[in-house]
Amino acid sequence: MNDPETVLHYLDVLLKESNFTKAARELYISQPYLTQTLKRIEKKLGVQILNRNMPFSLTEAGTKYYKYLEKAVSRKNKLEQDLLKYSHPDREIIKITVLESLGTFLLPTLLPSFLKENSNISIQIIECSPRRSENLLLSEEVDCYLGQTPKSLSKGILPYLNGSETYYVVIPQGSPYFTPGKFILPQDAISLKELLKEPLILSTGGSAIRHQVNGLLQKYKITPNIILESKSVLTATGLSINGLGITISSASILKRYNQVPINLLPLESDLISINYFLAVKANRKLTPGLKKLISHFNKLDLNENIK
Repeated sequence: MNDPETVLHYLDVLLKESNFTKAARELYISQPYLTQTLKRIEKKLGVQILNRNMPFSLTEAGTKYYKYLEKAVSRKNKLEQDLLKYSHPDREIIKITVLESLGTFLLPTLLPSFLKENSNISIQIIECSPRRSENLLLSEEVDCYLGQTPKSLSKGILPYLNGSETYYVVIPQGSPYFTPGKFILPQDAISLKELLKEPLILSTGGSAIRHQVNGLLQKYKITPNIILESKSVLTATGLSINGLGITISSASILKRYNQVPINLLPLESDLISINYFLAVKANRKLTPGLKKLISHFNKLDLNENIK
């Protein structure tokens, strides 16, 4: 058994089921084959990698082996991506970097229609923080950066702007400011200054939205009561909706919760402004495929709000 991806899958199922017969059934292989495969791996390594006590768990050596397999799979995938331009010289590869929570909304809007029109182009996605995305773009390790809040971009990055979205204060059902029977409140329904004094769940300091929330807190001279921070706006939104505290989230995320008993207080664009962009490195010659991607991005309707 030399395929790291297959071994990883076998181990994942064994750890989940804690039973060789059930694991083999899920893997569509025989139980003796699964048992012998694991024994051969352990014999070859010279160590036991799986504790058979209930529930199954990895040994200390097994944990190291598991991490080795993960890295091997990652290297294999990267090699396949790097070799694509040689195995398919007629295809153009475009590497896009994007923040994961933003990509969940923008990528499904952008890529399916683009790739349908451009079958000779392959896309590779790298999900990481805005600062990391900028560094990858400036070092030419990626071709473009899909993001928001272009005002904060570093020098040497050229953004193409399209669309924006409304942000809302999320008021969960357990909040003293919650109004039953309402979803979107009028902008003047509740004092924003009073809401921001409530327990807050916010994205971490490096995010574009957090910079603007910090500006709001400074404007109203509020020392915030931050009870939790998360790198993901999706996580912060989910925690708020389930009653942990107040947060600020976007229309593209909150549309998923239109049946949940929460209140949304819309924020004016002069308080928090989010604009989408597709950025390239300034003065870098654009490939034909990248020009098409920029043109396709500019034609999309990316304005998001909740009605």
